[in-house]
Amino acid sequence: MKKGVFTVLTVLLSVLAGGLTAFAVVKVAQPEPAVVEADTAGNTVVTRTVNLADSDYPDFTYAAETAVEAVVFVEVTVRQQYQLDDPFLRYFFGYDYSQPQSRELRGNGSGVIIREDGYIVTNNHVVAGATSVMVTLNDNRQFEATVVGTDPVTDVAILKVEADNLPTIPMGDSDALRLGEWVLAIGSPLGEQLRGTITAGIVSAKGRSMPNYSGEFKIESFIQTDAAVNPGNSGGALVNKKGELVGINTAIISQNGAFTGYSFAVPVNIVKRIAEDLMDFGSVKRAMLGITMGNVDKKFADEMKLSSVSGVYINEVLKGSAADKAGLKKNDVILAIDGQKITDASSVQAKVGNYHPGDKATVTFIRDGKQEQVEVVFQGANDANGQKDADGSVAFYGARLKAASPEALQPFGLRNGVEIVSLGSGRMADAGARMGEIIVYVNDEPVSKPEDVVAIAKKASRAIHLEGIDANGRTFYFSFGK
Repeated sequence: MKKGVFTVLTVLLSVLAGGLTAFAVVKVAQPEPAVVEADTAGNTVVTRTVNLADSDYPDFTYAAETAVEAVVFVEVTVRQQYQLDDPFLRYFFGYDYSQPQSRELRGNGSGVIIREDGYIVTNNHVVAGATSVMVTLNDNRQFEATVVGTDPVTDVAILKVEADNLPTIPMGDSDALRLGEWVLAIGSPLGEQLRGTITAGIVSAKGRSMPNYSGEFKIESFIQTDAAVNPGNSGGALVNKKGELVGINTAIISQNGAFTGYSFAVPVNIVKRIAEDLMDFGSVKRAMLGITMGNVDKKFADEMKLSSVSGVYINEVLKGSAADKAGLKKNDVILAIDGQKITDASSVQAKVGNYHPGDKATVTFIRDGKQEQVEVVFQGANDANGQKDADGSVAFYGARLKAASPEALQPFGLRNGVEIVSLGSGRMADAGARMGEIIVYVNDEPVSKPEDVVAIAKKASRAIHLEGIDANGRTFYFSFGK
């Protein structure tokens, strides 16, 4: 990891807020409209008045006491294999190194009960690679949990315990969050002894992204807060003053591994969409727009004679993609999707992530100084499989492939292989593929060109297994279902 760069520690497992069980329904007043007045000099003055009915929620007790019941402690066991090679032990004791050794590692985090019949949302990084998962409720009941599905792209996972009539927490609207709004983080920081810890803070920013050193595709549009979150809070609840779930705590930026004033949560509007797919299908049916893009800056705005520095510009439209079929073109500037303002590439990813393949949306954009709209029908990540772009690359489950050049193959002593030249959202990214890797075998069959990869995958009955060499010469293996 580079020096001078904050270390991103996605180590927070915070339980989603507790359930609203038996309580009175409270009517919340809507914000009052802005009042337009004039001062003594005749200038127009807009006074914004807002009534959030604070008398109904005078402090955090209502949200804390109702939400904490639905936040759980998650303990995971991971069995790790390793190979010993100590010449001293081998020479003097004849130690047999032919068989790999294994050891058990334990970790913990938090989770939130989202359905009475035992469905729990947490972070993918909390349960990744787990061989067993135990869940402890706020009332001390314990259950063994099964992992229903995970989504590394958004760091969301769903667990299931065999129980009924569990306390749940209602989901709010993360898009409606306002800067400076009070929120609570609920989870198990630093382990089981601090189970059900509640901290308070404000919404410091929205739509945040963080440094990504893994090279994997991520959808990041985090809620940033200053509510104290520590290792163990990951997967826990971020709730508003009304006790509604607005996010899942997932990460901190820290140089020492402990809370330093910044914490980040996956917005609940993203969580809802991912959780529904994982519970219904066991995997995410992710929509694809089919563009590469960049944030509009002053230089681009001046060159394109734009009136403001806002939106994102299209750098490339993938052939045959949803954007291509809708008529979007390179250098178009996207301003909004279904009326929601687009501020940067992260906001595009977050918005598109709310749709399923086949869904429609209205895209507002600027072309040649004129504002226009088109209707886009989103595709799935594998709808464009096999389509060849102008540069000769071939689409494959969200990635683009090319036959590896002799220069790329020579250092590894390979004659043939297929290189991953770009990586967007899709099954390849979800499985852990990275740019620059060279695929050598697909389902145990050698490949030399992208068309081989597509053809072998097409005839596979269930899973697709890929094997190859990464940029450091290490062998990689990964699989995903069709």
